[in-house]
Amino acid sequence: MTTPWLDDDQRQAWVRLAAVLELLPGVLDSQLRRDAGLTHFEYFTLASLSEAPDRTWRMTTLARRTNATLPRLSHVVRRLEDRGLVERLPCPQDARATNARLTAQGWQTLQETAPGHVATVRHHVIDALDPEQVDQLADIAQAILGRIDPEGRLSMTGQSAEPDPAPVFNEA
Repeated sequence: MTTPWLDDDQRQAWVRLAAVLELLPGVLDSQLRRDAGLTHFEYFTLASLSEAPDRTWRMTTLARRTNATLPRLSHVVRRLEDRGLVERLPCPQDARATNARLTAQGWQTLQETAPGHVATVRHHVIDALDPEQVDQLADIAQAILGRIDPEGRLSMTGQSAEPDPAPVFNEA
């Protein structure tokens, strides 16, 4: 079977998307490191915990929600623990499992960091687009996520319709 090559328009779209995927993480990391001493992944981990019931997830659940291996997540959670942003505790339903919980200091850090993060996302992504393009971006991202994340772990599908109390991408 022969793989069909990308035509010029498809190649141009792919190269531009690849450039965004390469450059955007550095932009997000720079702002978060400057404002809170956090990497984007650490922020994403804290944000995921902020959305959990009682701001607590099992480490295995948190790993799925952040697309991390358990060893990587454990290392990151240890760093966040050292800063007082997260605490680990035994899972009451399963003594073999460990939970990670966002601390009050972690919640405060998210609340203080979110406005700068949202401003960065707005400046570099949302404000570069008109409203129709934002809708198209959402549709395009969802179509791609349907292929690479069919379980919806990272696409925020299947979450409750209740307003998110976390200031991750909303006003604090």
